[in-house]
Amino acid sequence: MDALITAFLEKSNWGSSSRTQLAGDASSRQYERLTRFDGTAILMIDPDPKVVKKFLNVTDILQTAGYSAPTVLASDIASGLVLLEDFGNDLFAWLLTEGADEETLYELATNFLVDLSNQERPTGLPYFSSNYVLDQNTMFLDWYVPKVTDKALPDNARFFFQQIWRQLLKNLEDDKEGLLLRDFHAENLVYLPDRDGLKALGILDYQDAMTGPAAYDLVSLLQDARRDVSPEIAGKMLDRYIAKSGVDETEFRRMYAILGAHRALRIMGIFTRLADRDNKPRYLEFMPRMIAHLQTNLTHPDLLALKYWITVSIGKLS
Repeated sequence: MDALITAFLEKSNWGSSSRTQLAGDASSRQYERLTRFDGTAILMIDPDPKVVKKFLNVTDILQTAGYSAPTVLASDIASGLVLLEDFGNDLFAWLLTEGADEETLYELATNFLVDLSNQERPTGLPYFSSNYVLDQNTMFLDWYVPKVTDKALPDNARFFFQQIWRQLLKNLEDDKEGLLLRDFHAENLVYLPDRDGLKALGILDYQDAMTGPAAYDLVSLLQDARRDVSPEIAGKMLDRYIAKSGVDETEFRRMYAILGAHRALRIMGIFTRLADRDNKPRYLEFMPRMIAHLQTNLTHPDLLALKYWITVSIGKLS
């Protein structure tokens, strides 16, 4: 791989740059910051050419809509290499730890999601269907449940769990479909103060994008796995989205709770797998936050059956 990277950088006129490893995510994807005399760039390294191709496609979709996705300076899909514009270090997550105004940043991100919901649904992306949700829910059943109960989940309990979810999702396909960025949270958003309006929001890591219900990205933003969003701000931003988008409030809050519960269950399963299979125990540090998000979503009256299933099948979440 080193030889491929060297050749790619030479061809892109970045061969003389210095390379600094950047913090990655839970995937096998890697990032490096390249520095040369006239500036910096970001090198994305992904072993899956299909993911790279999709990333480039979504980049084009976002830029065509007028949003700040990083400019692609060069790419080699077969080698899994992309050279990107460097948005700098002003991630929301970092700015917030340094005392930036939480409401200002989350208002910008919420306004972006409202605008995104008004865009035409893109084609060629996977669909966030009820079958997809049911499949992703198995992450919770296969990894988290056996871990906390110290035994495999009985077949009848698994069956009832899926039946509950089929009932919850029976109207999912009725919702207006739009672009879902999926990992829309403080560590993937950059503040670009030299740009106006929604362009001040730099967007990263959207290679898992799909089409589906808009509530999912708002959940990703406000029920962050890695940082606590103040309840006051989360409530204000949910109210703001509903008011500015014109969605049916009752149905949107219902779907927000359902998708929030799904996302929490899925992530709890993923974090357990990362810790147990991939020897990455640091992800367990985020588990209490995801359990809290799940419990908040379970207060919605339509999720009473799911709440009861968890109580009977698992007991106390931990």
